Amino acid sequence: MTSRRAFLLAAPALAAAPAGRRAAAQPAWPDRPIALVVGFLPGGSTDIGARLLADRMAPRLGPNARLIIENRPGAGGSLAAEHVARAAPDGHVLTLASASSFATNPAALPDTVRYDPVGDFTHLAVVGGGPMCLVVPGTSPHRSIADLVAAAKAARAPLMWGASGAGGIGHLTGEFFAHRAGFRAEFVPYRGGSAVLEAMRKAEIDFSAEVLASAFPHLRDGSSRALAVTSAARHPLLPEVPTLAEQGFAGFDVVTSNVLQAPRGLPDALAQRINRAAMEALAEPELRRRLAAAGVDPAEPSSPASTRDFVAGELAKFQAIVRETGLRLSRG
Repeated sequence: MTSRRAFLLAAPALAAAPAGRRAAAQPAWPDRPIALVVGFLPGGSTDIGARLLADRMAPRLGPNARLIIENRPGAGGSLAAEHVARAAPDGHVLTLASASSFATNPAALPDTVRYDPVGDFTHLAVVGGGPMCLVVPGTSPHRSIADLVAAAKAARAPLMWGASGAGGIGHLTGEFFAHRAGFRAEFVPYRGGSAVLEAMRKAEIDFSAEVLASAFPHLRDGSSRALAVTSAARHPLLPEVPTLAEQGFAGFDVVTSNVLQAPRGLPDALAQRINRAAMEALAEPELRRRLAAAGVDPAEPSSPASTRDFVAGELAKFQAIVRETGLRLSRG
């Protein structure tokens, strides 16, 4: 009887021991710096948004949480996306992905993108977006889209134009514009928006389709000039710049967006925790003001489920654009 009573008294402690050991074996998250991967060079719109968001999100993830920006430029953001898709789903590798990596590259280069833009990621939050700008060098004689189109059609040799990466959103936007306008131009891919706009400063290319957030500083200093924005309405930062729709391209509405993602398989509780931190950060008036001033329009509240639906919808939209333009790309 004594032995039986001793066993019964000890049983709860024995049952609790494995759970206690499991809890002790699971370190608090995050237990090291969190890499926030950006698929472009520093200074571009995605990089700007990532740095602003990281500063506001980190305190909400834990008292010692640190978000470190890790720039992995190349292939219009696809190299960074592939890196994140292969990372461990432990919450220590995130990415602020652009439409280039989750929509336009997979649409234009489906045989060379080595990840599933929907299925290989945990989609956490839609952060923001904004229109593209069709820009020319500050020294260009072209003052309107009509001027640019007329020059492109009259030129003996194709105009040279550039954007961030073959298959990126700038590339597809420019191809879509040229297709609708009825001219051909020679495309030059660059590793990021800052590189494109430096080429613009040197007048090495005739025009570009660039994200407003990247282009805006160059528009302010006069090294580039915006001829149009690609959204349905004019943008508050450039109220004097008409839309493409206003200049004869009815229904032209192409905007970029940034989405916070992690590798597929991130535990749901962790996904909800990161989403909550992002939503709280994006609700801050100061962060919204700074994003807007940089040309990034803060997104409306989103959940992991709605973010996944958003990514799937953007992919379908750009697949339709690729079909309309007949664009065929390959990447060596």
